[in-house]
Amino acid sequence: MAWLWLWLGGQKLLLWGAAIAVSMAGATLALSVLQMVASYARKWHQMRPIPTVARAYPLVGHALMMKRDGREFFQQLSQYTEEYRHMPLLKLWVGPVPMLALYNAENVEVILTSSKQIDKSSMYKFLEPWLGLGLLTSTGNKWRYRRKMLTPTFHFTILEDFLDVMNEQANILVSKLDSHVNQEAFNCFFYITLCALDIICETAMGKNIGAQSNEDSEYVRAVYRMSDLIFQRMKMPWLWLESWYLMFKEGREHKKGLKILHTFTNNVIAERASEMRTNEEYNEEPSKNKRRAFLDLLLSVTDEEGNKLSHEAIREEVDTFMFEGHDTTAAAITWALYLLGCNPEVQKKVDNELDEVFGKSDRPATSEDLKKLKYLECVIKETLRLFPSVPLFARTLNEDCTVAGYKVLKGTEVIIIPYALHRDPRYFPNPEEFQPERFFPENAQGRHPYAYVPFSAGPRNCIGQKFAIMEEKTILSCVLRHFWVESNQKREELGLAGELILRPCNGIWIKLKRRNADDS
Repeated sequence: MAWLWLWLGGQKLLLWGAAIAVSMAGATLALSVLQMVASYARKWHQMRPIPTVARAYPLVGHALMMKRDGREFFQQLSQYTEEYRHMPLLKLWVGPVPMLALYNAENVEVILTSSKQIDKSSMYKFLEPWLGLGLLTSTGNKWRYRRKMLTPTFHFTILEDFLDVMNEQANILVSKLDSHVNQEAFNCFFYITLCALDIICETAMGKNIGAQSNEDSEYVRAVYRMSDLIFQRMKMPWLWLESWYLMFKEGREHKKGLKILHTFTNNVIAERASEMRTNEEYNEEPSKNKRRAFLDLLLSVTDEEGNKLSHEAIREEVDTFMFEGHDTTAAAITWALYLLGCNPEVQKKVDNELDEVFGKSDRPATSEDLKKLKYLECVIKETLRLFPSVPLFARTLNEDCTVAGYKVLKGTEVIIIPYALHRDPRYFPNPEEFQPERFFPENAQGRHPYAYVPFSAGPRNCIGQKFAIMEEKTILSCVLRHFWVESNQKREELGLAGELILRPCNGIWIKLKRRNADDS
């Protein structure tokens, strides 16, 4: 019997131990909740003076007011910035997190020029499963180290190597668009996006995926779907917890998409690294017909101590180039075609410049040609003013700061809204009008440097902006040498959605005519 009493005593001890453990866990959880509520109450009180749009409810804030649909959400945000233009900034609460909307050049400058406020918004954590901690998502010393290491790979002389790819894909695009000449209006957005996707795949990875020829490829579908899923999740706090997210259809779809994207990139990196090792072993020079890609540069780049990037770090950056480098340029090109189609007098000036540079030739554009296309560059800049590819971006403050005389606390999410910023009538009179001449050097002189930030600005400006402008000039110059564009869509018919990029929900519908000397 003694063993039975001993066993029962042991069980009691185990139960007591478990009860104590549960009590301690409960107490720890309760303490954490109390600390969170106390922190929330302190922020609520200290940031109370900052202007807001409506009454915020405890804990949920303005989250219940936020529209879920991308189009409606962007219209809501645009309406707030328009309605409160006289206010220097606006405060919103998303759950217990304070958010500050900035759309005034002087206040945007405070954040973007700071060498300390470089932490991307916590919302970017939803990009990490796909992009890891690459240039877009990393911060602090890791970001500084990576940025310093990668900056030389974006030197203009290296970018010139990619011009052949851009010209080739632009010509494929022209051949696809050719079937629409003198036909009914069609949605050109998807055509341009596939062209940009082909360019970024070949320039980033050295892989020709033929998206323009095979738009139904698994990788192409996964890239699109992943962007949509990420933006959806950002707006829904109840999907933020990973284990909870995986219980939903979207979470499972996200997991499947990640596997497709990472498997593709990993295979390309392994293949490319193996080729480079083989060449090194046999002291062979890479084939002269083999084009260099960003991936080749990443595989060979070293820091001051001679250290190379790991396989994982390379995948992070290649995936980042893929994510950032196709939708943004495709959007800019499509918006430019729309605006030119609505403004024939501007399109005629572009035509005249193209004739001066290329004559009647349809030869590939050279880097010297692109430098001469100064008016086309102004068209691109004015397009990005009216329709910035990234209509808003965010930072998390890592220390308290003062903006427009208001104290803003550490941990606040600051949303910078280029779409609204670029419409400030102080710097851009008649802001809704399409006037490329705004960007003539003499007209831009004296303008506030932070009134126009389509590629962000300051320490964390976009590393790929020269690449983007180069691609946009190449594709537009090729398309516009072949076609005259017409568009009858009104602005209100576009259905703007400010998701990860500024999309027209209803597409961009244009008509094409064959271009000749008599176009007017």
